[in-house]
Amino acid sequence: MKRHLTIVIKLVSEDTHEPLVSIIGTIVETVVALRRDGHRVIICSSGAIGMALHLTGEPRRPKHLPDVQALASMGQVSLMNMWAQQFAYFNMHVSQILLTRHDIADRTQYLNAQNTFASLLSRGAIPVVNENDTISVQEIKFGDNDTLSAITAGMVQADYLFLMTDVDCLYDKNPRKHPDAKPIEVVEDIADLDVDVSSAGSSLGTGGMGTKLTAARLATAAGVTTVITTSSKPGNIASIVRYAESQKAAAKSLESSLELPAQSTPGIATPDSTQASISPSNAPATDVEAPPLHTRFLPDPHPIRDRYFWLLHGLAPHGTLFIDRGAYTALTNGAGLLPVGVVDVEGSFGQQECVRLSILPSRESPLSEAEEAGRALVNYSAIEIKRIKGLSSRKIAEVIGYADSEYVALRENIAFFKREGSRPGTPSGEREKDVTPKRYSLGRLSNYVAG
Repeated sequence: MKRHLTIVIKLVSEDTHEPLVSIIGTIVETVVALRRDGHRVIICSSGAIGMALHLTGEPRRPKHLPDVQALASMGQVSLMNMWAQQFAYFNMHVSQILLTRHDIADRTQYLNAQNTFASLLSRGAIPVVNENDTISVQEIKFGDNDTLSAITAGMVQADYLFLMTDVDCLYDKNPRKHPDAKPIEVVEDIADLDVDVSSAGSSLGTGGMGTKLTAARLATAAGVTTVITTSSKPGNIASIVRYAESQKAAAKSLESSLELPAQSTPGIATPDSTQASISPSNAPATDVEAPPLHTRFLPDPHPIRDRYFWLLHGLAPHGTLFIDRGAYTALTNGAGLLPVGVVDVEGSFGQQECVRLSILPSRESPLSEAEEAGRALVNYSAIEIKRIKGLSSRKIAEVIGYADSEYVALRENIAFFKREGSRPGTPSGEREKDVTPKRYSLGRLSNYVAG
């Protein structure tokens, strides 16, 4: 039975005052085809400022924030009109969702946004998401639409995130210097990549190759298959989805056949636990035609979702708690964070604000040796935690005059990035083994930017 998928498409920021115009017809046709196949589609589309520059005839993006915000306000109207008119030809409706990080920092607002997406998709609408540049300031910005699209994909628990760009895929080495460079079609673990990300964003956009890998890391941690492919041929999306789904089905079918009870037939080997695991990257060939060039980042098999995803990626940290390895081990075993496990504090934050959790090899180690491990909502302010760090919980009231909780942070308000290697989840207390990263180059043969 055919799966109905949720697909987020992040469109490239054009280095022009006429964003998306050259390919918008193909984009709309692609989305319409996906919708008719029963899939739900969300578009992350920047370009409001570029649209306004085209309307006003101004030669370049202004430098002052009020001018940028005014242009964003003007351009957003034209941008949405463009989408609405194009989809109206196919009797399809669009909706506008403008977000800032502040909008989802509150848990209730995050859930409201999640529910709004669900309602829109159930009605067959096509949400068009953009950062609310009209009111955004640096403190509440996502930073780029790559990150926004990944957070959106995680929020709606999407099946696929497409990061459309001027890059075809990853290569195993610099294709300009090495004619035998081979494309990297599947990446199982982004931690194994050491990629050339020297390509910057456009003059109108803010995202480059580095932001796309960051977005891929965030989305795959949430269980979303992430694809980097060229923006010049958005029609490729459907064929990539068909191919990826056929690979998953073939891998699942083969896994099921290997799980059948082994029959002892003389002279014939039967599968056992020593065989290599089957995944979409090594699944058998299918009848589906090979898709256009792209790189597919496989989702984590143990994704971070719901409240823990919100803690890690919906909130902006306001400081850092440095904890010892004993506290970290206790947290991985389900305990809360006690004051005795806190070694030091950085930053200025209040109660119920988000902070980074960084682990020190020992209490005597310099802070520079700490490894960031996750996020926490704290029960006390930075000033208060500085006073009670290293102490028994019994002394909290004696030192600061009150004790709302014996914990600096409750376990339900703590989330970790990793479990094994780069895989997210609640990590074990053991130090990870050193892994030498593989060297890959990011680019396309026709327009490679050397690092």
